[in-house]
Amino acid sequence: MGLTDLSVRKLAPKSRRYEVQDTDNLFVRVYPTGAKAWILRYFFDGEDRRFTIGRYPALSMLEAHEAAAAAMLKVERGIDPGAEVRKAKAERKEAPTFEDLLEEFWQKKLEGTPSGPERRRMVEKDALPLWRKRKVKDLTRRDCVLLIDGVRDRAPILANRLQGVLVGMMNFAAERGIIAHSPFGRLAKAKEPTRDRVLTDDEIKAFWKRTDPADDTVNLYRTTKLALRLILLTGCRPGEVGAMTWDEIDGSAKTWTIPPERTKNSTEHVVPLCPLALAQIQAAKPFGDGTGPLFRSSHKPEGGPITRRGMSQAVRRHWQEITGSEEQWKAHDLRRTTRTKLAEIGVSDVVAERILGHKLQGVLAIYNRHDYLNEKREALLKWEARLQEVAGGNEAKKSNVIRLAERGRK
Repeated sequence: MGLTDLSVRKLAPKSRRYEVQDTDNLFVRVYPTGAKAWILRYFFDGEDRRFTIGRYPALSMLEAHEAAAAAMLKVERGIDPGAEVRKAKAERKEAPTFEDLLEEFWQKKLEGTPSGPERRRMVEKDALPLWRKRKVKDLTRRDCVLLIDGVRDRAPILANRLQGVLVGMMNFAAERGIIAHSPFGRLAKAKEPTRDRVLTDDEIKAFWKRTDPADDTVNLYRTTKLALRLILLTGCRPGEVGAMTWDEIDGSAKTWTIPPERTKNSTEHVVPLCPLALAQIQAAKPFGDGTGPLFRSSHKPEGGPITRRGMSQAVRRHWQEITGSEEQWKAHDLRRTTRTKLAEIGVSDVVAERILGHKLQGVLAIYNRHDYLNEKREALLKWEARLQEVAGGNEAKKSNVIRLAERGRK
């Protein structure tokens, strides 16, 4: 008549494991530790086979009987249930964890991109500690909601940035066959206020004075001051300026070529260097050896470049000292200020957008292949003149003669 639940519970451990038959194919295995498991024995392709259905009492007697019946039905249909279980276990063991996915995403998508290190840092800070060993396929929408909500409570905008990176990771996982669908699908981001901060003329005047390397009013490393100035002069992104290298500068053509791997749109960007911009570059020379990074970090003994994050932190600490402002501004707002001032001095939208490294849109992007180098130089010369007027100095005229070693492009 088989075993009862009471008789199974009363099975005592021995020095060696043993099995007690319940039905024709179902057995209870008792281990020396006292643990018990349901074992199915069956014949398949003329061989005696067996596999563990589950542990007792986690799997009740009724559930064990139902599982055994379902497995024997598969045997009747020519399917080996034990082989299915072993395959599922192997696939489970080999299934990538979140940590595995992050490494693969880094190697295939992030490494070598301008924002890659920062995007990885965000994931490592907030997602990796919670999900490190979780199987990617086990992550649910609820897991994602709780993670993003936790970050949003302390940093709403950062939560959106992290969500953007994780959406990219999960879409990548779906593309690679790790999961069928992203758990972030249709998960809306929180609405962000549109930033419209532009420095006033009075703030620009104070900024230019306080970022003079010879001015010690603000405790900023001198290369950081020069890099911030170059953002305002060129309209380039903080990360692009911070990672600038000497061999990207063509001294004869007076241009700076940002390689595709360091631009947001992965397109080479040629920036004309006018006298005032060249003066900032020349001023950075004493802080390096004329090779590698132009703006070297004071915190990296190996002489690495200052980072976008480093500049952002510097501005976050000293923004009020630099400009005397009542309203906070950020390093990226210098780029917006440049774009706004270009419009104020009559530079066309097409030229201004090309100065910022933006691609032309629509039909213009398809048919207009002009590089606008001369137009960009003319516009930046006008901007330097306007900046000099606002700053109330004569630095550009004093720096007309700039001796830069002529360097070919990469």
